[in-house]
Amino acid sequence: MGLDRFLSVPDDGGYKLVVTNRTQPEPFQRMVENLFAEQTVDVRETVDGTYPENTVLLLKDGDVIAESSLDALHDAILMVNSDLYTTGTRSLDETNVPDVIDALTDIRFSLRGYPESNTEKLLLILISRHIERRAYEVGDGVLRSSFQSLSRIKDERGTRRTYRKVSDTDVDVHVYGKPDWRPTDELDVTAHYGRTRDFEHSWFVVYRPPPDRPGERSAALLAIESGDAKWEGFWTYDRSVVDDIAEYIRSNL
Repeated sequence: MGLDRFLSVPDDGGYKLVVTNRTQPEPFQRMVENLFAEQTVDVRETVDGTYPENTVLLLKDGDVIAESSLDALHDAILMVNSDLYTTGTRSLDETNVPDVIDALTDIRFSLRGYPESNTEKLLLILISRHIERRAYEVGDGVLRSSFQSLSRIKDERGTRRTYRKVSDTDVDVHVYGKPDWRPTDELDVTAHYGRTRDFEHSWFVVYRPPPDRPGERSAALLAIESGDAKWEGFWTYDRSVVDDIAEYIRSNL
């Protein structure tokens, strides 16, 4: 089964995103709804005097577990495109994930890339950068990332800058993909090459902090390409799940 086996981990239920006391124009609400239209996340709108205007709440089984401003969603994902990250226009230090997105863990997403959708795949790109930034800020541990084609590191200026910055720390960086490019000395990374399904059709960013930093959070994003520009995936901060994914990658790729 390869990495596909881990797609059974997410629980796929109980999340609701509620836009509260909206004063922003109607298109803001529609963008939030469109972003999650194909997902199991229910999007609603309400008025509630206990929260400020334009607050977005994330509920899990009826309980509020995170909140963000509607402006934060607008700036991070609703009004941007992937070029912002691949070209380096938005740097690693400038990558901020709204709390209501960050907390959507352990839920399986079915996401479409361009041309089917201009925004859905951004969820994966944003969380990928978020995990990379986490590794960079801790400055130690192990980061394992797949690119399908390793030449993307060379071709995408923003990706190359990100991995140069992370590899300049004490993080042990491993990159995976088809052998269409070999990293140069400017990147202190270990490259793993292959042409199996795990190499060519997976997207993962897995970070494990060093054992002597137990307070630091492990993180993993995993997605499997299920068709042209279509992905099934999830992200998690569950240490045991992260460890299982990381160990599978270390042993098999």
